[in-house]
Amino acid sequence: MAFTNNVTRLLDGKHVAYTIHTYPYSADLHAATDVADAIGFPQEQVFKTLVALNVAPGHKPTLVMVPGNETLDLKRLARALGVKKMQMATRSTAERLTGLLAGGISPLALINRGFAIYLDSRASNFERIYISAGQRGVQVGIGVADLVKLTRARLLSLV
Repeated sequence: MAFTNNVTRLLDGKHVAYTIHTYPYSADLHAATDVADAIGFPQEQVFKTLVALNVAPGHKPTLVMVPGNETLDLKRLARALGVKKMQMATRSTAERLTGLLAGGISPLALINRGFAIYLDSRASNFERIYISAGQRGVQVGIGVADLVKLTRARLLSLV
C-alpha cells in the first residue's frame, strides 16, 4: 500500500510530481544528515525545516529550509528579513507552534497556517530536493519550482 498523509493528498490534489522515501525513525536517527544517509541522497540535497522567531514581540514565526549538512545563519536571516534579531525556536516551542513533531516539521503540512517560509538559495542547484513529508520517518522528493510555488517560499542565502 502506498504511503498517504495530508502532504501527499495536497500534492496529489495539485497534480505535483513527488516521490516518497521512508526510513526507520529512531531517537538515534533524527539529524538531517542521518536522514540523508538513510534515504540515500546527498546531505546537501536533503533540506531540514527549522522554526525561527523574531525576538521583537508580535511577529509570527518563520519556517526556514536549509541543506541538512549546513547551519542556519541567524544573523544573515535577520538581515535578509530587515529585523534586529532572530532566534531558533526550542524543540518544544517548534512543536507547539507547528503542531508537528520535530523531525516531521514540513512547510507542505503548514501551508495557509500563517508562517512566512524561506528556502536557502542553494536549493536552486538541484531540480529536486528532499524535505519532511510532515511526519517522522518520511521524506518527500519534490521539484524546487513546485515547492516554491506551493509554499510561496522566498529564496534567500541563509547559510
